[in-house]
Amino acid sequence: MPKLLIVTTVASTLKAFLLPYARHFRKMGWTVDAMANGASECRECAEAFGRCYDMSFSRKPFASCNFGKTNSKIRAIVAEGEYDIVHVHTPVAAFVTRLALRGTRGAARPKIVYTAHGFHFHHDGNGLKNAALIALERLGGDWTDHTITINEEDYEAALEYKISDSARLSLMPGIGLDFEHYSPRNVDIAEIKKFHASLALKKDDELFLMAAEFIPRKRHKDAIYALAKTGRTNFHLALAGSGPLEDSMKRLALKLKVGSRVHFLGERTNIPLLMLSSRATILPSCREGLSRSVMESICLGIPVLGADARGIREMIKGSPERGSLFPVGNHAALAAAMILLADGRHHVNPTPDPLWSIDHLLKEHETLYQKLLQSQASDMK
Repeated sequence: MPKLLIVTTVASTLKAFLLPYARHFRKMGWTVDAMANGASECRECAEAFGRCYDMSFSRKPFASCNFGKTNSKIRAIVAEGEYDIVHVHTPVAAFVTRLALRGTRGAARPKIVYTAHGFHFHHDGNGLKNAALIALERLGGDWTDHTITINEEDYEAALEYKISDSARLSLMPGIGLDFEHYSPRNVDIAEIKKFHASLALKKDDELFLMAAEFIPRKRHKDAIYALAKTGRTNFHLALAGSGPLEDSMKRLALKLKVGSRVHFLGERTNIPLLMLSSRATILPSCREGLSRSVMESICLGIPVLGADARGIREMIKGSPERGSLFPVGNHAALAAAMILLADGRHHVNPTPDPLWSIDHLLKEHETLYQKLLQSQASDMK
């Protein structure tokens, strides 16, 4: 039976997105192992994968630990495991792994698949930085048998900048969502009332939710500025997540005199409850791969107020029933959208795209992997 190795920079990516793939292909009889920083310490990973290899990847691209002995260790693990396919995710692990395996030849060479979770170059990026990132992606593309992009903009960019040709390139909308898990049927109204009570919300209060890591590109400040700009004292904003900018966002909320109406929830696992407790999900990011929180919200029937940015716009543009878009960084436009929605002047009835489902994406991966295995068999003749 085939052998698959899934590689990410950190174990949290395996846990958040890739466990269904491990379970699915192992159920089919495949060997499915994982490699990431902290993989062996992740209980869920240990249960889903056959073997979990620790690798000292750093999220900092040019950290010394990403090269040298790491390269030889990757080659040794892949050779020992005799993997048929190595599927790399996330920029650092994807580049370093492909770099390590670039010289592998003959029967020892696995087919290499790269899922780009949003290229780091983008239209609004620094020109020199974009050029360097494109050059690295093109180099990595030369060592890749098949590239998967998860949004239309990246698909077109991969072709435009010759990162991949059309025969070795696929567009798959995300990593997959379990529609059954993100169903409003799973959340009781009593739970919603209890959550509202925990925030001391009154009957006429309106709650908006942002679920995202506190990092610069998520632009939490836009949501807080917009809340203040609405002038509605019954509007509240809940922020689920953690990260390096959390304390500065708390200070900003106090500075804008909305501190009592901005609720910092920390890390949460009950995202369906939080979304169903809210009037809308807000995502002001300047770019995404393909936003998971947007998919989750729409699947739950909760509209999205999203920035007109890569990885957000294609899920909302042309589908006003799913919510609305506002220009990145435009606090007034976001504030207006919040008011419009709360006042019932924007009809919404969000429904997900069937292509977002985990079942569909698993089938897409099955088809791709079988094609690569057939190609591998042909190469060995």
